This record gives sequence, structure tokens and C-alpha cells, in this order.
Amino acid sequence: MDKMQNIIGIGELLWDLLPEGKKLGGAPCNFVYHAQKQGAKAFALSAIGDDDYGKEILEVLKVKDVSSELIQINGHPTGTVDVALNARGVPSYTIHENVAWDFISFTDKLEQKISQANVVCFGSLAQRNKESQETIEKILKSCNPDTLIVCDINLRQHFYSKKIIEKSMQLCNVLKLNEDELPVVVDLLELVAEREEDQILELISRYNLRLVAYTKGEKGSWLITPHESSYEPTPKVAVKDTVGAGDSFTAVMIIGFANGESLKKLHRKAIEISAFVCTKDGAMPEYEQF
Repeated sequence: MDKMQNIIGIGELLWDLLPEGKKLGGAPCNFVYHAQKQGAKAFALSAIGDDDYGKEILEVLKVKDVSSELIQINGHPTGTVDVALNARGVPSYTIHENVAWDFISFTDKLEQKISQANVVCFGSLAQRNKESQETIEKILKSCNPDTLIVCDINLRQHFYSKKIIEKSMQLCNVLKLNEDELPVVVDLLELVAEREEDQILELISRYNLRLVAYTKGEKGSWLITPHESSYEPTPKVAVKDTVGAGDSFTAVMIIGFANGESLKKLHRKAIEISAFVCTKDGAMPEYEQF
């Protein structure tokens, strides 16, 4: 039987203001939701404001059965993102600044949870402000040596820099990125390889990564370790929107990896669930564990 994993997803927690109304969003919370659907004990670490949007987030987390134990409340407004979808259901984002999740603080309760974590997931977006960036760095440096530290690079708007990407790569041991993000990372980190697979192998070698997930939308996805690789085509489904699909992929992938599943098995399960999420509205559709 698979071991129950203790998982923390760090970063933005917000309302995605979609054309049809608002939905709870933020990559770390999406990740935690899907990790919990896979049987993990998962916690979202973020911050909300003491406002109506913040209160509504706590209500939705309760309905979704996602723990709010590590959700901080501070004096800044709850985060919001304006989301527009193109004809294929692919989102674009306007992410508002100086919101609660820009000011996540390090606490004694958090320190205790970190010591118990098997998996910690973070991204670049939540590091756009100095306070949250310093907290995230402190958290990652406090992890146990065997903790899987996942960087879902998640480049958004102008909220990243060479310094943030380089530091993130140094602190993680698992990386997830997509076909739009790889060229940016290659440029910022001045990689020398020309082929995509060689660029990923260069990242693995330079930063001592245990696993890289490289997703290419309709063109499939790769999982690559220092010793093996797996390619899977993307299932053809009726897409409603792709919001949260990548986060579900990451959650399923890393739980399988933590449980020692074969690369091919965990890869197939990850794409199956992410394809399912694409057929639903929003990032956190209801479903039973696959």
C-alpha cells in the first residue's frame, strides 16, 4: 500500500475572476487539492486578507475539505487575478500586486510542519515580493535532506528574474516547466545545449535534479530523470479550460514518484487526471480518487 505523503504547497492563494464568475485559484492550492485527492495529507501555505474575499476563500476550502491550518491572515487584500480565455480555452492572467500572499511569514507552526513534510512545492510567482521570497527560501533550506522539493516554475507576466530562477533551481530537486518556460529558463541560465532534451539533461546535471517534468500541451509531455525518460502523448478530450491542469499533473506525478512507482505508470496517471481537469470548469473539479 502506498505511504500517505505529507505535502505542503507554498505560494499564491486567490480568486481567479473568470468570465463566468470567480473560482478559487493559485497554483499551490490547486496542487494541494489534487494531492489530497490522491490520498495525501496536504496543506496550502499562503496568506489572505481580513476581508470578504478572504472569508469566502476559507468557506470554499472547508467545502473542498482542504486544510486552512497554514493559511495566514494579514493586513493586505486577498489576491485576485483577472483571467481571460482564448478560443481554445487557454487562459491569460492579470495578477494584481501587493496582496496578502506577497507577505507570507515564517512561523513556529510552519517550522514544525516543514519537519514532517515529504514533499514541498513552490514556484517563482510567490517570490515576486521580498517578504514571501525570504520566507520561501527559509522554508526550503529547513527541509529534511530526503524531502522532495518541487519547483513548478510557473512564469507569469514580469514576475520573475534570473536571480529568482537561479536560486529556485539551487533549492529544488524536482522541476516542472512547460514549452513556453523552457526557452526563458535556457536564456536566463545561459545553458549551452540546443536540443530540448539536452537542455533538460543539462539542467539535471547542473542542479542535481532527481526529476524534470516537461509539458508541451497538445504535443505531449516528458518525464526525465538522470537514468530514464518517459514520453506520453496528450489525450484528445473536449477542453472546457486548462486552468489547474498542470497543477493536477504535478500533484499526481510527485506522489507517484514519492511512492516509488515506475516512471511510466506515474506519468500515465498524471496525464489521465490532467486531461480530466481540462474537461471541467475551473482548477478544482469534484472527482473521486482515480
